[in-house]
Amino acid sequence: MTHQNVQIIGRLGADPEMRFAPAGQPVTNFSLATNRKYNTGDGQEVKEVTWFKVSAWGRLAEACNSYLKKGNQVYVEGRLIIDPATGGPRIWNRQDGSPAASFEIHADLIRFLGGKNGEGNATPAETTASEPGEIPF
Repeated sequence: MTHQNVQIIGRLGADPEMRFAPAGQPVTNFSLATNRKYNTGDGQEVKEVTWFKVSAWGRLAEACNSYLKKGNQVYVEGRLIIDPATGGPRIWNRQDGSPAASFEIHADLIRFLGGKNGEGNATPAETTASEPGEIPF
C-alpha cells in the first residue's frame, strides 16, 4: 500500500480559525509560510516564501485553536491534498474570478516549536490527530 506524507516547518500567517463540520467535528484551518534562501550562480540572494493551507481535525483542531497564534513556528506532518483534475496543487477561483492555486495539508501531527520570533510559549510540545487521552503539557 502506498501513501504519501509531507513534513514542513513554518510560521503561521494569521491566527487559526476553528469551525465545526456538519457532523459536529471541530476543524481548525491556518496558513503556514515556509522560507527558503539561496544564492544564484551570479551571487544574487533569492528569498522564497511558500504558503500552505493546513487543516486539523478533532482534538488536534481544538489544541491548535487554543494554543496557536499568528507568528508561531510549527512542524506539520500530514497528507498533501491534491487537485484530482491536475494531480498538483488545488486550483480555485478568487472572489474577483482570477485563477489561483494552493498547497493544502490535512495534518496528522503538529509540533508547537515556539512563539513569534523564536520566543518560547507554554504549549503542548506535540499533538496528533489520533492521540488518546489528555493533551500533554
